[in-house]
Amino acid sequence: MALRVGFGACSAAAPLPTPLPVAVPADRLSFPVPFYHCLQFALPGGRFLINPRKQDLSKRLAGSCQCKLVFPMNDSGLNLSKPVEATARLFNSFAGASGTVQRVKFLPKCSVNTEYLRSRTSFNRRVNLQCLASNAAGTSTASRSSENVVCLNPPVGEESLSGELQKGSPLPFGATAMDGGVNFSVHSNGATAVSLCLFTELDLQKAVISRGKYGELGADGNCWPQMAGMVPGFEDEFDWEGDLPPRHQQKDLVIYEMHVRGFTQHSSSKVVYPGTYLGLVEKLGHLKELGVNAIELMPIHEFNELEYYAYNPVMGDHKKNFWGYSTINYFSPMTRYAASGIENCGCEAINEFKLLVREAHKLGIEVLMDVVFNHTAEGNEMGPTISFRGFDNHVYYMIAPKGEFYNYSGCGNTFNCNHPIVRHFIVDCLRYWVTEMHVDGFRFDLASILTRASSLWDRGNVFGRTDMAEDNLTTGTPLSEPPLIDMISNDPVLRGIKLIAEAWDTGGLYQVGSFPHWGVWSEWNGQFRDTVRSFIKGTNGMVGSFASCLCGSPHLYQEGGRKPWHSVNFITAHDGFTLADLVSYNQKHNNANGEGNIDGESHNSSWNCGEEGELVSLPVQRLRQRQLRNFVLALMISQGVPMITMGDEYGHTKGGNNNSYCHDNAINYFRWDKEKADPHGLKRFTDLIIDFRRQSEALGLEDFPTAERLQWHGTSPNIPDWSETSRFVAFTLVDAKKKELYIAFNASHEPVMVSLPDRPGFKWQPVIDTSKIPPYDFLSEDVSDRVTAIAQYKHFLNTNTYPMLSYTSIILVLVLED
Repeated sequence: MALRVGFGACSAAAPLPTPLPVAVPADRLSFPVPFYHCLQFALPGGRFLINPRKQDLSKRLAGSCQCKLVFPMNDSGLNLSKPVEATARLFNSFAGASGTVQRVKFLPKCSVNTEYLRSRTSFNRRVNLQCLASNAAGTSTASRSSENVVCLNPPVGEESLSGELQKGSPLPFGATAMDGGVNFSVHSNGATAVSLCLFTELDLQKAVISRGKYGELGADGNCWPQMAGMVPGFEDEFDWEGDLPPRHQQKDLVIYEMHVRGFTQHSSSKVVYPGTYLGLVEKLGHLKELGVNAIELMPIHEFNELEYYAYNPVMGDHKKNFWGYSTINYFSPMTRYAASGIENCGCEAINEFKLLVREAHKLGIEVLMDVVFNHTAEGNEMGPTISFRGFDNHVYYMIAPKGEFYNYSGCGNTFNCNHPIVRHFIVDCLRYWVTEMHVDGFRFDLASILTRASSLWDRGNVFGRTDMAEDNLTTGTPLSEPPLIDMISNDPVLRGIKLIAEAWDTGGLYQVGSFPHWGVWSEWNGQFRDTVRSFIKGTNGMVGSFASCLCGSPHLYQEGGRKPWHSVNFITAHDGFTLADLVSYNQKHNNANGEGNIDGESHNSSWNCGEEGELVSLPVQRLRQRQLRNFVLALMISQGVPMITMGDEYGHTKGGNNNSYCHDNAINYFRWDKEKADPHGLKRFTDLIIDFRRQSEALGLEDFPTAERLQWHGTSPNIPDWSETSRFVAFTLVDAKKKELYIAFNASHEPVMVSLPDRPGFKWQPVIDTSKIPPYDFLSEDVSDRVTAIAQYKHFLNTNTYPMLSYTSIILVLVLED
């Protein structure tokens, strides 16, 4: 197998230190090897290849050792056997040569990066540049006058790349294993040079190129070490054991938003490999027990956790980019989430992620990825050059006329998603994770940016024609039919996967209910979150909106032809208060971030139930436990797709911190000791209500409920109170499995006596009452004195009434009379 290096119409210079030119001697020139070896070619346009031996490729070489470059020479011979310091003048002379190289015409310049030669003399490895055609025995004059061959020869016993230079292909972009080689192709609109850097695995372990351990700084405290991607090959096979995606209907999903490292990093997890993909595999049983059938992984694309590295005097540790919403490489799983780190040039990290997906699928759990295509880690116009900036700013980013970066993401730059090159890149990335990694879907962070017009927008550039509406739009204008969303929605490879949009951005574009969807996109329903929070804490004027949320938000999705399951319902997410903090704090408490509590959202629709913080009176504690259950119940009985946030099932607290992006510590770690103890029974309640939803036909409908199935009630049957001051909502729901459900919420500070609908021949039986202490809050079959507990309601139920305390919700089921 060969290592191909292919370039399209134009090629770009990689963002590396400028190499010193090294001319090629007529016989031999030796010098110490630097940290990495860089072959740089200046091209007016053209393609070339470097071929390694197939047997070496299976060892996952990321580095250059022996390579051949064929280039034209003139008859002067150019015996460049002088010291490196004296080669600049000769290099210029050499650049004037011309000729044809293997069917590709260009004027090459060859150099090897020697930046560290003088300062790194302790490196005793040596590389020989040998001119095989000039003054070589048996080489004809014609050969000398037409071409020379440069070989980079490795020390004896070390791995090597060898082979002939071949013509590459401009497509596909990136590094692609093909018959006869690996093709390299990049796009740039105006660059004249490209640097291809090849590393050995040994280079990676000595060098500052990459890090295998989470949070570990590079040499000399470097927080931004350069990174290398492995050379792909056909030998990288993983035993999927016949894996097939679960393909759950979206209406049946219960999503669990989680953080790979945070899930098992705490010592109480007791896993073999904490904070890793393998650690998560060990704990998949918890998710199965909980009843979720889809996990939404916070960003696992390669990112730099040291991006915000700074000492935090409040916590006595260092801030990190814990959440990971700052992508560096869209085609690599986060290496430092792998127990193997950079072993085998990162190949083992890929296999660990594949193992996670395979084992999740065995349990019927789908794997969704939170992806960040709205911006990259390169910041604004003053930010670091990592990848895209080095190729073409104006292609990959939204750029203002004077060079400033548009910032619809709030992170310094905005990915130019609807540019033809960029949108093809995004689709290629999604296809890779679906076909190679077997993931089941994606949640798109700040997805409204994906609908904005690209820089220098014009229809001719996008569609090849200009006689269409919306031509010559201002950069960033929202598009009714964005080309990227169109491509993703209709791509045959992506057909049937889950597509979830966070339908807003920080530039003020809010598209909940109006995101361009092609019938296949769901949305994080931020209105559900805000409405349910306000109603449960007792805000006036919310009963109508709350009732709409219970029905799957038809006011948002029905008119556009969508269904309840296009709404992903949530009350909390990774950013903002946890569920426990939502009922414990009126104000954010972000002092631990070391930013003077000025960061994070100030409007949280939270209520501390009368006292701020965790150390509160017993009545406040009891009220909080009722409110926690009210939130969980509202989430699980609503039409649409419920999403739980990691840790909410046991009441995880972050101490009122609603912006914990920078904490690699217990603030963000799942506490397995507290989950196991479950002192207030919240974990049990959550398990049971998820199972209750799954066992009920009516709580995951294909379409919005109608009057034939659902009836609204007030404290009296069939008389709902939709007034401004009402805080009571009740309804009955016909269920094919459970006959009929009666569900009621009393968000008032006063108790009420409810009159129940009369059903001759049947009676109402209590299942859930959030005012009761566990286990009587949920009267499941395993409650030892369940019959006695139900009998205590008999004198009420015999008269079709039921008492509800303040801030309480209930579920009753219809059963046959005795």
